[in-house]
Amino acid sequence: MADVVDFQNVSTQGLESSPVADALAGLRANEARYFQNKYEHVFTVEPASEAKSVVDWVSRILADERDIVIGSRPLEATTFQVENLRIAYVFYESGLSINVMYSVGDSSKRAVGFKLSDGMEIPAELDSFKFARQKSKLAGTIRGSYFVIKNDYDLDALVGT
Repeated sequence: MADVVDFQNVSTQGLESSPVADALAGLRANEARYFQNKYEHVFTVEPASEAKSVVDWVSRILADERDIVIGSRPLEATTFQVENLRIAYVFYESGLSINVMYSVGDSSKRAVGFKLSDGMEIPAELDSFKFARQKSKLAGTIRGSYFVIKNDYDLDALVGT
């Protein structure tokens, strides 16, 4: 069952096992606020164990595009479509958030974004990336990076999620 992410009253529900649970909850709330303000989309998440197709799709893109395997345990995930963009998110126990932005119908906007929660170290599997800093009232200092997706990936793998 999907839970609505409240960006007014930030909660660590579902993220309690993370050593940076408060910062990760703030990061998740920051993303929820962005999608609400830009697209009027209500951001929901579900346990990663119930969103296996989303976690697998994101993991496949990381492995195929850059030989990246995330060592941290996924806690929550979500996928949704706004306008012509299919969006997928996975929130990891380490405090890492990975999102995939995948335009539907053309390949003009396809990228993987990484965001690091305040207080976490850069994971070894991402140490080749440069991270820019962004301040957030909800999440403190967010460090982010991204890469452009070059190949095509089957969106049907996300059907039903």
